[in-house]
Amino acid sequence: MTEALRIGITALRAAFAQLRYLPRAFALIWAAARHWMLAWAILLVVQGLLPVATVYLTRLLVDSLVAAMGAHGSWESVRPTLILAGLMAVVMVLAEVLQSATEWIRTAQSELIQDHISALIHAKSATVDMGFYETPDYHDHLYQARDEAGSRSLTLIESAGSLVQNSITLLAMAAILLPYGAWLPLVLLASTIPALAVVVRYSLRNYHWSKRTTADRRWTWYYEWMLTGSEAAAELRLFDLGAHFQLAYQAVRGRLRNERLHLIRKQSLARLGASAIALVVSGAAMAWMVWRALQGAVTLGDLALFYQAFNRGQSLMRSLLADVGHIYSNSLFLGNVFAFLELVPRVADPPHPLPAPLVLKRGIRFRNVAFRYPGSERAALQDFDLDIPAGRTVAIVGANGAGKSTLVKLLCRFYDPEAGQVELDGIDIRNLAIADLRRLITVLFQSPVPYYATAGENIALGDLAAGLGSDAITAAAHAAGAHEVIARLPHGYDTLLGKSFADGTELSAGEWQRVALARAFLRRAQIIILDEPTSFMDSWAEAEWFARVRALARGHTAIIITHRFTIAMRADVIHVMHAGRIVESGSHDELLMRGGRYAEVWSAQMQARSGVTDDIAIHQSP
Repeated sequence: MTEALRIGITALRAAFAQLRYLPRAFALIWAAARHWMLAWAILLVVQGLLPVATVYLTRLLVDSLVAAMGAHGSWESVRPTLILAGLMAVVMVLAEVLQSATEWIRTAQSELIQDHISALIHAKSATVDMGFYETPDYHDHLYQARDEAGSRSLTLIESAGSLVQNSITLLAMAAILLPYGAWLPLVLLASTIPALAVVVRYSLRNYHWSKRTTADRRWTWYYEWMLTGSEAAAELRLFDLGAHFQLAYQAVRGRLRNERLHLIRKQSLARLGASAIALVVSGAAMAWMVWRALQGAVTLGDLALFYQAFNRGQSLMRSLLADVGHIYSNSLFLGNVFAFLELVPRVADPPHPLPAPLVLKRGIRFRNVAFRYPGSERAALQDFDLDIPAGRTVAIVGANGAGKSTLVKLLCRFYDPEAGQVELDGIDIRNLAIADLRRLITVLFQSPVPYYATAGENIALGDLAAGLGSDAITAAAHAAGAHEVIARLPHGYDTLLGKSFADGTELSAGEWQRVALARAFLRRAQIIILDEPTSFMDSWAEAEWFARVRALARGHTAIIITHRFTIAMRADVIHVMHAGRIVESGSHDELLMRGGRYAEVWSAQMQARSGVTDDIAIHQSP
């Protein structure tokens, strides 16, 4: 028993050491549902006292019933029994009413807390550095936070509430047992120490198992997404990959399932042993009380009260242990949520931001910039210098991996360079408020997002803060060449795009790109960046599209990142990138005259185009 006591005390200390997240969980719930929490607390106290009233009334009722039987059922002897029975009924009805009220309050709390914590996670997800997305640890943190956010805080508070309620009941039960022997509450406590050790030990093991298997559980999510999502559906069927991913899913799930069942089996055996110890102690105490009743030292009412109080006390102790286990386990898991919420972005506003230029006068400059992506040993940019004059249309060309799109990410300040600086009109962009900087820029990204919203809403997302009306949206669609696409839709600008929801209409890749162009054009920013803007367009549409871009970009600074030299040739200045550096700059004619890398690739593209044209002519000839 001494060893069990030592283990129990050690486990209890370990449990309470993990309660540092409990105040924060209370703060979250208070912020989300303070009025419901007050009502819940009042119900806890009342519900904690009702079982004691039931046990005490049981003793009085049994003794009254014995007295009535001794008086041969006279009205004077039966009336107290009926009154006590009525009081018992009132207590039981009140307990049911309060239980229903508690369920209602818990549901309201659950909904509010779920929304509140989800809002915190969504807000944090929208502000963390882009660099976080480059690391597996971030995805593990996000998965753990999303997996635990909705349930763990509420379960932790519910367990704490249950702990308070059961503690009130247990203390009252102990007070009832004290007249029969001061040692009885201590025996009751000692009988549950082995169970406490089991609860804490296996809560910790479950937590470590869950944390260790986060990556495996993410893999099951990935395989399930591959098997059920639309993005991979075509390749899955064409290459007959369904069985492959099913086997991969089942392999990981089988391993997780076997580990989980093994852990639960060991926990169940340990819990069974602890319950056996508690049962022996309970039987011994009950046998002692029966012996005293046979000796005439206590009444039948005392025996009934003792049985209920001791049995209820052990049940309460088991509930308390379960509550401690839940609090311990959930506080461990809540560490994942709070760890995610405590992520501190490195890309942040300066302490004293400078005012952003309302109109770009001098232009953009990359000065001795060095940058590598998180977790990568290869430099994306090294000693990089580039001047982009204000009001000019500049094309940046180069092979994949040359660092072209990295320029966009640095200019938008999704990342900060390791060395050097990016300037707007001579101001280091790290000295500007991030929101002010990004208001100056509009971007068509290389892989634009297909938003599941109406066509008009898709475009309006380009500048929600401006609250522009339908005329501006239509004008942006015309400028991007998207109006003709939208006009053919069943409900025009009110047509829901995408097939994931009812009544949605899917667009081709090129049509989605035109809508994304319109979204970029709606935001009348000083700097217009188009990253591979014609990747889904045919060559026939390029000239017409670029004429629209030039008209739209008049008076603005435009950067076009492209691998199509037929687009680049129309820019004011062309910069050729290779291995993270600018290796050539000039107009189309100037670069051709130099005979460098640009001229080589131009000749190769023209020969490829000529070959395609000749092939078409041959096949079309009679």
